[in-house]
Amino acid sequence: MRLPGRCDQARRQPRCRRVAVILGLVLVTGAGGVAVAGCSPTALARDVAELTPSVDSSATALTSAEETSGVRPPYVAQARWVNAARGRSLHIFPTAAGRDAQGGTAQDEAWAEVVRLAPDAAQPGMRAQFDCHWVYARLLDPAKASWNIEPWRPTVSDSRMVQTGCNPGGPESLEN
Repeated sequence: MRLPGRCDQARRQPRCRRVAVILGLVLVTGAGGVAVAGCSPTALARDVAELTPSVDSSATALTSAEETSGVRPPYVAQARWVNAARGRSLHIFPTAAGRDAQGGTAQDEAWAEVVRLAPDAAQPGMRAQFDCHWVYARLLDPAKASWNIEPWRPTVSDSRMVQTGCNPGGPESLEN
């Protein structure tokens, strides 16, 4: 699938560049992936790295999400483990508030809800996958029923996480 846009044009227009990155992040390279017309995978990956805010869990805002967006928790309706083709997968079902919350501490509060619902979610790489879904899946596929994160996926840099559409180590697995 190809999406409209040009890297050279985007570089002259930072707003366009951000849109190209958001549209192109599902899967920047690879067979069947998303590409931005006229944009090399290397250039798009660099743009993603430059424009993607860090989703480091240590960066916490001082205000609550409720104060900044008027949205109240809970942010997660359900988190359940399923057996998938490549291993266990935690399916996280956000509430309407989880889909709408902006700023503040909502992201941290939502992750805390996930860990309360599925304590074994607190494994290396799982928080980064969740953060990627929180930041990007809500933009690209706001109606997606669940955000699926897996402990078997490798821990990668923020830019690599975005390049792989929040699925480092391979495409999303289907339930068995």
